[in-house]
Order: sequence, then structure tokens, then C-alpha cells
Amino acid sequence: MATVVAVSSFVARGTVGLRAVLPALDRMGHETIALPTILLSNHLGHARASGGAVAPETLSAMIDALEANGWLAGVDAVLSGYMPSPDHVRVVENLVSRVRVERPQALFVCDPVLGDVDGGLYVPRDVAEEIGARLVPIATHLKLNVFELAYLSGRPVEAPADAVAPARGLGPPVVLASSVPVAADRLANVVVTRDRAAQGSVEREAQVPHGTGDLMAAVFTAHTLDGEDPVASAGFAAGAVAAAIAVSRGADELGLAGLTGWHEAPPLVMAEIDPG
Repeated sequence: MATVVAVSSFVARGTVGLRAVLPALDRMGHETIALPTILLSNHLGHARASGGAVAPETLSAMIDALEANGWLAGVDAVLSGYMPSPDHVRVVENLVSRVRVERPQALFVCDPVLGDVDGGLYVPRDVAEEIGARLVPIATHLKLNVFELAYLSGRPVEAPADAVAPARGLGPPVVLASSVPVAADRLANVVVTRDRAAQGSVEREAQVPHGTGDLMAAVFTAHTLDGEDPVASAGFAAGAVAAAIAVSRGADELGLAGLTGWHEAPPLVMAEIDPG
């Protein structure tokens, strides 16, 4: 069992942010220390939402207490998600630094949560800039979608082979990019390391509940902590997300509760990419 500090949004109802991360890590046998960056009634895709950001000073004080109790010394990975302000980004940067004092080998899996193809950037531009400047360079693993890969790299990504050079240019040793176009009816998950690149494609779904990116980041982190290599971890993460989508059809949120078995789904087959 590994211990993960997860820093992201928390909703009272729904399965986004920490509400997607927690069941994934729990079902795979890992312990989670959850730090909410914002508290919301539900995700912002619904008609109404209410709540507000957790003060960065409060998060910092919580981290101080965790460290004083000796619990940061046992952390195997930090997983970051939604950041409402530049100050929250700096809190995470400091957290990673403090964890690595005791555990230099600790993973940092950064899910930038900047925006998507349909809606564009949905965090303030200064938040996106701080994530790109402070969190991406210190990440061991970067999990993002195709919009975020293009935004952070400044390069268009219109096919799986297009993702390889931009991913390597960002710096982290392992990059997993989701929703990369393959054809009109298919999307690929592309994983890129220093010496490998692979893709696995899935059918493009017309209606997908929010939270699939959070879920993929958590499952990818869990399998990585279990010792799987990046390509295998990406395949398992993509397979789990596809299974969760399948059991959630017709619902307004991902169906992660109950004995649906999405976390035990077979991995998506990953094929090597020749970037040409």
C-alpha cells in the first residue's frame, strides 16, 4: 500500500476532483491524504453551483500539521488537480518540495486542469501560467488532455503522432495525454516517455460525465505505484475510464460507487507510435 497526497477540488455531490480520485485509490489499495482546494456543491457543468475556494493559508496550515505529525515522511506520491488561484499553485509546489526532503523518490503526478477543446481555458490565465511555470517542470508524471498539451507546449496536436514532440518538450519524464483525435469517431490516449510512445484508442462518446480526467489521473497513479511501467499504467487507466463511462451511460455523474468493477477492467491495448 502506498500513500498519496491528493490536492484538488471537492464537491458535495458528484464524482469530479477528489470525489473521483478517492474511490480510485481506495479500490486499488492505496491510502489517500485529501487536501481540497475548493469546496463546491457540485461541478460547474450543472445549472447552479455554490461554494468557494479554501484559503491557501488554511491549506498551508493543514500541511504544516501533517508534517508535524510525521505523516509527510511516509508519502509516496503527490497528485495535483484543480487550482483556483496562483497562490494554490505555490502551495502545491511547496508541498512537493517538503515531501521530497524526506522522500526524494516520491512521484509528483500533475493534472493541470486548465480547460478543454470545447470550452477553452476555464481557469484564469495567471493560474495556467503558474502551473506551467511551477508545477509542470517538477512533475515526474503529467496527465493532461489534448487541449492542455497544445496550450502548455504552444504546438498543435491533431493526431497521436503530433503529441510526441510536444510532450517530450514539456520536460516531465512521463506524459499521458487523453482525447487526442484519431478519426471522426475515435479518440486516443497517448503516453510518452523519453524513449517510448504508445497509443490506445477508444470510441468517441457523445455524452460523457465530468470527472473522467480526474479518474484517469488517479488510476494511472495507482498502477504506477504498483510498479507498472508507464505504457501498462496508461492502458489500465484508459481501460478503467472506459468501463466507468460504460456503467454511467444515461447518468449525470460517473457511477463509481457499488460493485460495478470498473477498476478491474482489462487494460486498453496500447500500440507503439512512430512519430515519423
